[in-house]
Amino acid sequence: MRVTSRRPRLSALRTRTAVLAAGLGASTVLGAGAAFAAETGVQAAPAAASTSSAVAAQAKAQAAKAAAVTAKPVAAPKALSASGWSKPVSQYVVSATYGKGGAMWASNHSGQDFAVPTGTPVKSVGPGTVVKAGPNGAGDGPAYGNAVVVKHDNDTYSQYAHLSRVDVKIGQQVKGGQQIALSGNTGNSSGPHLHFEIRTTPNYGSAINPVTHLRSEGITI
Repeated sequence: MRVTSRRPRLSALRTRTAVLAAGLGASTVLGAGAAFAAETGVQAAPAAASTSSAVAAQAKAQAAKAAAVTAKPVAAPKALSASGWSKPVSQYVVSATYGKGGAMWASNHSGQDFAVPTGTPVKSVGPGTVVKAGPNGAGDGPAYGNAVVVKHDNDTYSQYAHLSRVDVKIGQQVKGGQQIALSGNTGNSSGPHLHFEIRTTPNYGSAINPVTHLRSEGITI
């Protein structure tokens, strides 16, 4: 009796099953890749392309979107009040206040002191005309060092003292927030700072509370 071996047939069947499974797996992978591309907007890569190529394409697309957002102009924060007034310095530490008593002044303190490094830009607090500018307190005495006084339209005057540099001249028109000098340590000064006053006249002895006046112009210090 002849016995026929069934091993060749089983081997062939297993081979065919493996080929079909491999084909199904490839179709599934390609299908998932196509769906992924449709969601992200990245074109489907050829079967031979690596995963890193797809990731690079996404990164490029995201970078382009980020650049478009960054390119949009950003509005600068407002530095002036509605009436066109500003702080005399942008960043500071208040080191002495108006009306404060002490041995450093002949009477109560006549202004507001802002501790700032030498060379800090000093701005006119409001629009007006320069009526005093120069050394010797611009005429108010050596204790103030280099100084500037600006006359404003509301019949008040702002004074800036202990300056390292004066950038304006008498008669010059200035705007609120415009740089007029650099802070310093000139005159009778205990350290680099800006001495700031609001006055009812251009001269020493007519100072009023600068915090209250600036608040009326929409500025808080």
